[in-house]
Parts: sequence; C-alpha cells; structure tokens
Amino acid sequence: MQSNTARLLKEAEQIFTENISPFWLSKMVDDEHGGFYGRITGEGEIFPDAPKGAVLNARILWTFAAAYRIFGEESYLIAARRAKEYLLKHFYDITDGGIYWMLDYTGKPLETKKQIYAQGFAIYGLSEYYRATSDNEAIECAKAIFFDIEKHSFDKLGNGYLEAFTKNWQPIADMRLSEKDENVEKTMNTHLHILEPYTNLYRVWKNEKLKHQLQNLIELFLDKIINPDNYHLNLFFDMDWTDKSEIISYGHDIEASWLLYEAALVLGDEKILKRVKELIPHIIEASLEGFQPDNSMIYEKEENSGDEDRDRHWWVQAETVVGLLNHYQLYNDINSLNKAIACFDYIKNNLQDKENGDWFWSIRSDGTVNRSDDKAGIWKCPYHNSRMCFEIMERFGRE
Repeated sequence: MQSNTARLLKEAEQIFTENISPFWLSKMVDDEHGGFYGRITGEGEIFPDAPKGAVLNARILWTFAAAYRIFGEESYLIAARRAKEYLLKHFYDITDGGIYWMLDYTGKPLETKKQIYAQGFAIYGLSEYYRATSDNEAIECAKAIFFDIEKHSFDKLGNGYLEAFTKNWQPIADMRLSEKDENVEKTMNTHLHILEPYTNLYRVWKNEKLKHQLQNLIELFLDKIINPDNYHLNLFFDMDWTDKSEIISYGHDIEASWLLYEAALVLGDEKILKRVKELIPHIIEASLEGFQPDNSMIYEKEENSGDEDRDRHWWVQAETVVGLLNHYQLYNDINSLNKAIACFDYIKNNLQDKENGDWFWSIRSDGTVNRSDDKAGIWKCPYHNSRMCFEIMERFGRE
C-alpha cells in the first residue's frame, strides 16, 4: 500500500504544479482590467469581456492561498494576493456588507444580489489567505462576512440559512443558485458550502459564536439533510425543512462525507465526531451507487424515474478521490483506497487536458470529451481539482 500512496502523492503534486496551476497563472490573469478573466471556453478561447463571478474569484483566492501555504512558491502568493485585493476592492460591498454575485469585465457591479453560497466562498478564500500569510485585512473581512451571514441569513425560528437576498439584504424572489436548482428557501449545497468556510475560519479564529454555529451546521446535516432511509443528501427544502428533493447528487454525497468529518475534527467535540464517524461508512456506501466499472462516478440520478445523468464531471471525480481516501484512512478500508487510486487514474487518463492545461468539464456518457462547457468560468474553477491534490499531499505526508 505504501508504494501506491507514494505514487499518488508524487502524481498529485505533479498534476497541480504542471497541469492545473500553469493554466490559471498563464491564461486567466486580466492585466488590462485587473483580477482574472471571467471565461475561457472548452475550446480554449478567452473572453476578455465576460462577466466576473464571485465564486470564481473566491475559489482562485482559496486555491493559490492554499498552494502558497503548502509550497511556499512566490508565484502562488502573487496570484492569491491579486485575488484577495480584487475581491476586497470590487466584489465587497462597503455600504451594505457582503459580496456581490457578479461584476462586469471592468469590475463594476453587474448583479448585486447577496447569494449566501458566494459569501461562504469569500470566507473560505479569505480565511485561507490568512492561514497562509497572517494578513489582518483578510481575516477581518472574513469575520465581517460571517457576521453578515448570521445577521441576515440565519433562520432563528426554523434553523438553517436562507439562500439569497437583495443588495441591502431584503427578500428576493428568485433565490436559485443556478437555473438547474429549485427555487426554495434552503438547500443542501449552500449549507455544505457554509460548513466548509466556517470550518476553515474556526481554524484561525476561535470565536464562541462561530463554534456554536459550526456545531449547529454539522447537526443540521446529521438531523435534517442526510436522509436516514438511504443516507443520500436531500437537496432542497422549504422554510420548515420539508424535503422537496427529487435528485440524488453522488458528488455532493461523497464530498459531504469528508467535509463533515473535517468540520467535526476542527470543532473538537468528541460526541459530534463520534456521530459523524458512525455515519460516514453509510454515506460512502450510498454514494458508491454511482461508481462505475470504469472507476468513475456519474453525476446524478432522478429518484422517481430512475433516470441518470451519466456524465463524469470534473469536480465529482475529484471529490470521489478525497472521500474514498478519507474513508480508507478512518477505517483502513483497502477497497476504498483501491477505488480512490483507480478514480485518480481515470482523471489522469480522461479528464486531465495534458495539451492545454487544467481539466475538461466532463466526459460524456458516450465516452467523448465535453468541450462545449467552459474550461474556466462562473462555475469552472481551480478549487475541486486543486484541493484533491492538496488533500493527497497533506494526508500522505508531503515533505
């Protein structure tokens, strides 16, 4: 097993340093208008006048801050600083607080709504920048956004977090994160990506309110979001947590399995950690319903009809590798290690664009490469695949 994990460690480092980071550092920097370009197509065409999304910028910030913390390379610090400064100068709303959803290519606000998912990623990136640099401006802004989320989004009566608001934090008719989502008050996806930054923020800021809300988020997953009948995550809810879900998302299932463990570990509550550890094998087993003979994970399934989206999305494969490695390390489950390595090899052989850099959006169900969807854009960012590499390096002892 040591030889297998040593190979995984070596190749994960190579994928980040030779495939992922060169793409983002050489092709995405907008020297004319600042920050980073908003879009590169699957065919490699740069759109200099594409809108710039908050999630993309915050994920670039997280990625290169984490890369600098791990590698100490100056180029990663420069990229992270660029992302942090652009976020604070252009995305941060100095009047009402929080992060705008979208800017035009010059940096002017285009969509000023306060999507809580985006606020979470801003905290994730800023807290990681603080971990890497001890930059006070970054941590203070992360704290401010935390308090904005708690003030405006937290449902004090029904628990959990509401999806979205107007610029000045008023109710908004269309709360959806994307067109494929249900227009409901509460979603698994937003809660997962508040859990993630709250965990990272608590690493560096041992605030009692943050601790309480982090514990509450973990318990929401255990008590409301994880389906006790099948251990998949329910995706959509109304105000009183009535389940409105019809889709099984295999990638979110397996991503949640390790993010919940990480959150419980950072929280440091033994009772919560025990509850999470007891559930992880069940979540892994449920998620592996989507694992295929070619060692990839399909995207999702419609529960009532049984219809499947069998595309192999880049982010789902990355989270599958980490989730399986986490399960292996917790339970010494060799089958999970073997599946993780096999999925890692699937990524190398199919999703990794060895000619132009980074990864393709997906491999279609017929085995062809999907070049119709973006290589970089509002949703296609260097975060899932970079984080897979970093998790492998940190879990298996990069020197």
